[in-house]
Amino acid sequence: MKPYQTNRVAVRRFLLEAQQLTSPKLQQQDNSIKEATLKMIRHLECVQLDAVAAVARNQHLVLGARVPGYQPEVLHELLAEGELFEYWANAACTIPMEDYPLFESTRNRFKQGRQEELAKLGLVVDEVIHRLREEGPLPSRSFRAADRVHGAWDNKLPKTKATSHALNLLLDTGRIRVVQRKGSERYFDLNDRTIPQNLLADAANMDDSQANEALLEKYIRAYRVFDAGDGRLGWQKMTAAERREAIEQRVEKDELIPLEIENVQRPYFILADDLDRLKEQEVSAGQSKKDEPIRFLAPLDNLLWRRERLVDLFGFSYKWEVYTPKAKRRYGYYAMPILAGDRLIGRIDPGLDRENQLLTIRLLQLEHDVEVTPSLRGSLRDAIEGFAAFHHARDVVIEKAVQDVKVF
Repeated sequence: MKPYQTNRVAVRRFLLEAQQLTSPKLQQQDNSIKEATLKMIRHLECVQLDAVAAVARNQHLVLGARVPGYQPEVLHELLAEGELFEYWANAACTIPMEDYPLFESTRNRFKQGRQEELAKLGLVVDEVIHRLREEGPLPSRSFRAADRVHGAWDNKLPKTKATSHALNLLLDTGRIRVVQRKGSERYFDLNDRTIPQNLLADAANMDDSQANEALLEKYIRAYRVFDAGDGRLGWQKMTAAERREAIEQRVEKDELIPLEIENVQRPYFILADDLDRLKEQEVSAGQSKKDEPIRFLAPLDNLLWRRERLVDLFGFSYKWEVYTPKAKRRYGYYAMPILAGDRLIGRIDPGLDRENQLLTIRLLQLEHDVEVTPSLRGSLRDAIEGFAAFHHARDVVIEKAVQDVKVF
C-alpha cells in the first residue's frame, strides 16, 4: 500500500485526540466518576503503574489529567471490585479485566522463564500459596521469612524476603494477582478464585499465537501512531524482523496504513479505521488551539511511552530523570511535561509535602521559543491551582521559574 502523506500537526492532533488529551475537562456528577474512569482505562487500553510518589503516583496523574473529579480511591475501588487486574503490558499496568485472556502467552513465557527460580524457593512457594488459599487476601508483610534472596532490584547482596520474591514470581506466572491496594500496600489472592471463570476458560483455550495476535492489536489501539522500531511492539518478545513482518502483513490486508509525515524520516503506521479521523485533523490543522487547557503529563503517561515519537511529532525531547544522579539532572527529579493545546511547551518539577499540604514547584521551565503572554500566564496559574487542588494542597510555592515566568 502506498504511504499516506500528511503533516506533523495533523498527526499529533490526531494522537492527542486518541489519547483523550484535547477536549476541555467538563464537570461531572460524583456518581459517574468511577464509570468514567473505567471507560477511560478501556479507551487507553491500560495505564502504567509506578511506585514513585513525589506527588500522586503515575497512574493517578494519568487519570487525573483526563477524568474530571478523579481521585486515587476511585482506581482502588475498581481494582477491589474486580473491574481491573494488574499485569505486564507496556510495563506494570492496570488493565480492564475482560482482557485477561489476551495475556496468556505472556504468562506462559514467564512460567518457562521463572520455573528455575520458583523451584529454588521450594517450600516457600507452597507456604505462600497455602496461606493465600486459607487466609487471603494478604499483603506482603503478613509473610515472615528469615532468608533473604536476590530480588528484582537487588544489586550485589540479597536483600529481598524469600516470601516477597515468591509473591513476585507467582504474580508474573499468573498464579496470583493484586486484588486490593491500601495506599501503597498491595494485597494478593489466587487467580483461580478471583478471576471470573469464563475468562479463565477463555485463557486456557487460547494458544500462544492467538494471544500474541490479540495482544499486538491491543498495543496498536493503545499507541494509535506507532513504528516498527519500537522494541515493545505488541508487548511481547519480537525481533526486529518479526516486528516488520507483523506490520507488513497487516498493511497487505489493508488493516494498517503507512504514513509519510512531512519533515519526519521515521515511517509510522495507523489503523486504517483511523484514517478519516486523521483527515479531519488535517482540515483543522491551521486553526489555533491556544484556548485548550494546560495539562501536566505524568512521566509515564501513555502519550510519552515512545520518546522518539515525541521528538518526531512534537519536537520535544524528554527524559525522566528520577534515576539520574542529582548533579546530572537538567530539569529535576520528577519533571512533568507541560501540554498546551497541541504543543509540549516545557516542564514542571513538582514535590508534595503531604503533612503540611504544600505543593512545591521546584522548577517551572518553558521551551525557549514559547512566547510568555498574559493568557499563557493565566492558563499556567489555573493549571497549577488545579494540580494543587487535586493533591489537596492548600499552598503553592514556585522555587524557580526559567524565563522569569511569573504566574502568582
